[in-house]
Amino acid sequence: MADQDSTPDPLDGLDLNALRERIDQLDSEILERISARAQCALKVAEVKLKESPDAVFYRPEREAQVLTRVMERNTGPLGNEDMARLFREIMSACLALEKPLEVAYLGPEGTFTQQAAVKHFGQWVKTKPMPAIDEVFREVEAGACKYGVVPVENSTEGVVNHTLDSFINSGLRICGEVELRIHHHLMVGPNTQPGKISRIYSHQQSLAQCRKWLDAHLPMAERVAVNSNAEAARRVHGEWNSAAIAGEMAAELYDLTVLETKIEDSPDNSTRFLIIGNEDVGMSGDDKTSIVVSMRNEPGALYHLLQPFNDHNVDMTRLETRPSPSGNWTYVFFIDFAGHLQDANVQQALVDIRTKAVEVKLLGSYPKAVL
Repeated sequence: MADQDSTPDPLDGLDLNALRERIDQLDSEILERISARAQCALKVAEVKLKESPDAVFYRPEREAQVLTRVMERNTGPLGNEDMARLFREIMSACLALEKPLEVAYLGPEGTFTQQAAVKHFGQWVKTKPMPAIDEVFREVEAGACKYGVVPVENSTEGVVNHTLDSFINSGLRICGEVELRIHHHLMVGPNTQPGKISRIYSHQQSLAQCRKWLDAHLPMAERVAVNSNAEAARRVHGEWNSAAIAGEMAAELYDLTVLETKIEDSPDNSTRFLIIGNEDVGMSGDDKTSIVVSMRNEPGALYHLLQPFNDHNVDMTRLETRPSPSGNWTYVFFIDFAGHLQDANVQQALVDIRTKAVEVKLLGSYPKAVL
């Protein structure tokens, strides 16, 4: 077999005009193919609506499979994630043709949660800011929005307890997850000169995550904690001598100038968000499941809870404890593990857990984050 590197490159020897003609030809082919895909999406909507007026158009497991396949088949020179993001936007535009999605998120506009929603659903999704996490749950429960996006854990700050607590009394399911690398930028409005910054606005967590950089570069500036980074960006737009620490989306939304990028102390800072909805999600081939378990307050309770995972070879990925709303000094366990509720070993583990637990609540199985 000939060495793959010895295969002649058909573009070798072409001059600039010929290369441009080839690009124009490829652009026409890409346009034709995307249009054909969009026509297929419209036909899918037509078939689904004939089958049921309440048809589900967004299929998280299907989209995860498509993106995974794109990354597996990609031969470059574009990176796997870059190629997957291109397909993510094509799918988003096609889904909007079928039925536009409206997604609630923890607002206001310009937050990392909105950025996570757009990363997961694409630019064609309609996002609706809500003032609190429980309001996101209520908006989806009421049917005002099809899905919601809420933060659940940060790599440096830990779990978001308000999100976990909201699941205890909610019937919503987890339909997906998205992981977002958190980058903090220093930005100013048109009235502030970079050398005269005397006040810095941001969320208290962001101020803490950028403490070392602020100590080194702006030690004399007052640090003012506000409800969100987006609120910080909104404030500084019209103020003098003030700056905000926020994300790229907030800078674009409020027309601010970014002075310094990636000023966070930890370069690996990331946040995991959950997609909440009303439907159960099918198997994608690489799934995660979340449950809530109430145990009796007795010696060995945690051991008995964990034993079935070991017995049935189920990989637990996270265990969190929260006070139970039903009584003092009792607790519920939030558990994430690899696998789908339809997997045989998962079903066997859950049977064993139910024999030892007071209650087991299934929050849902969903595809692991692809991007």
